Amino acid sequence: MTYKIIGDDLPNIPWQDKPAGCNGVMWRHDANPIIDWNPIECAARVYNSAVVPFKGAYVGVFRSDYKNGRPHLHFGRSSDGLHWEFEPDAIAWVDKQGEPFQPSYAYDPRVVKIDDAYYITWCTDYHGATLGLGMTKDFQTFTRLENPCVPFNRNGVLFPRKVNGQFVLLNRPSDSGHTPFGDIFLSHSHDLEYWGKHRHVMGKGGQGWWQGTKVGAGPIPIETNAGWLMFYHGVSGTCNGLVYSIGAAILDIDEPWKVLYRTRDYLLTPERDYETRGFVPNVAFPCAALTDAQTGRIAVYYGAADTYSAVAYSQVDELVDYIRENSEVF
Repeated sequence: MTYKIIGDDLPNIPWQDKPAGCNGVMWRHDANPIIDWNPIECAARVYNSAVVPFKGAYVGVFRSDYKNGRPHLHFGRSSDGLHWEFEPDAIAWVDKQGEPFQPSYAYDPRVVKIDDAYYITWCTDYHGATLGLGMTKDFQTFTRLENPCVPFNRNGVLFPRKVNGQFVLLNRPSDSGHTPFGDIFLSHSHDLEYWGKHRHVMGKGGQGWWQGTKVGAGPIPIETNAGWLMFYHGVSGTCNGLVYSIGAAILDIDEPWKVLYRTRDYLLTPERDYETRGFVPNVAFPCAALTDAQTGRIAVYYGAADTYSAVAYSQVDELVDYIRENSEVF
């Protein structure tokens, strides 16, 4: 069977062919990291960020860790998806009436286009870590909406279209510590304000210790003729700290809380210096993916060592084949 991406063509997608000698189904951009230390005056690090096509080029919402340690979201733009210019000030959020509605901190954003609007999710603060939600149509005015979840929750990821007439949000409930619960859930909404019909998607564990501590949804799920392709991070707890690796799963197209296939082994784990050494070592954390339906190309943006931004590539036909043939669902 030939697997295909259901979506738009993106002929200018960032891309490099698989290098000779690479045996995996994901491979790194050879000029990684694409964003290094101190990329803007106010921020020491920009990573775990979201990128989307916009008007023939690319824009993004970027986690920017200030030099006082607190993270905020900045807008960025790029002609090629690899070289970025950032606004010097944090995104100024307003409520529906146009009044300032700024989060005290914000990190790990995702961005998705649904119909004629771009929706942004991120981790914010409301008596503890929870999910923030906002929207924009022009990347000039950013309207903050109601938080979809009570504390404590992280890794909020919207699907790129309604499923059975409802918005669908992946999320990971946690406690007030460093997210020991660690399972992915899914919630439904008719209006992006009231959420319910919660379903368990998948948990940590299995035979693979690489995802034995916790898992969390990564980029916006990619619609394919095999189901929803969901990249995610899996975390192992070692004697020297946590290690974040990248895996993927195929979810049922109509009931996306049902996992059809799931990678037994990780697709990419910290190996390069920019992944193993940094502010938080041994982290590969996927947050965004660009796709080209015509060629099946996928470019995944991931944070490296909570310091850098990096890119890895895959091809949908090869990737889905691999997931199906090397699957462990539990």
